[in-house]
Amino acid sequence: MKTISCMNIDDELLYSSGGDIKKYKKGELVYREGDHALYYFQIREGKVKLNNYDDEGKEFIHNIFGGKQSFGDSMLFLDKFYPTNAVCIEASEIIRVPKDRFVELIKKHPHLSLEMNACLSQRLYFKAIMLQSMASLNPASRLKGLLDYLKSYHDDSCGSCFKVGLTRQQIANLVGLRVETVIRALKKMEKEGNIKIENRKIVY
Repeated sequence: MKTISCMNIDDELLYSSGGDIKKYKKGELVYREGDHALYYFQIREGKVKLNNYDDEGKEFIHNIFGGKQSFGDSMLFLDKFYPTNAVCIEASEIIRVPKDRFVELIKKHPHLSLEMNACLSQRLYFKAIMLQSMASLNPASRLKGLLDYLKSYHDDSCGSCFKVGLTRQQIANLVGLRVETVIRALKKMEKEGNIKIENRKIVY
């Protein structure tokens, strides 16, 4: 099953531009909301979520990234602070390239700028899809919007075989619902034949 990775730059090219590998434990922060963007980050192994919390302490997850994907890129070109935290949701190895060296890298390799534009466009598309879905008061509609987006970046030639690699809590935090609401909505979607549940995994 193939997936589309965002900004998967060759490791050796990153190392030659001053990149190094840093290992993170599960739950460890890569950067905090309000920090300056000092590095380009690309995941070698593991998973990272971008999140923040409201005044009542409720978590909202903006996105989840896995191996061979980058995150926080857009802040490298803005004199702004990170609007989210980046937290490892499993033990991870992440390649870091200092901001100034990364800018030099994309100047030397213009094709990387085109790839970055495509990557940022993909993320804007995700935001638009999720905003449209979250405007609905129907929990199932919100979940369908998320599942449709996630599945769109997988080979769907096998039909209803896309396994969602997210926990119920992560899904709830992505769509802005309580986990209990997500569980009830998923059960309803299963009864209606829209999804399958196999070994507690959602298949869409």
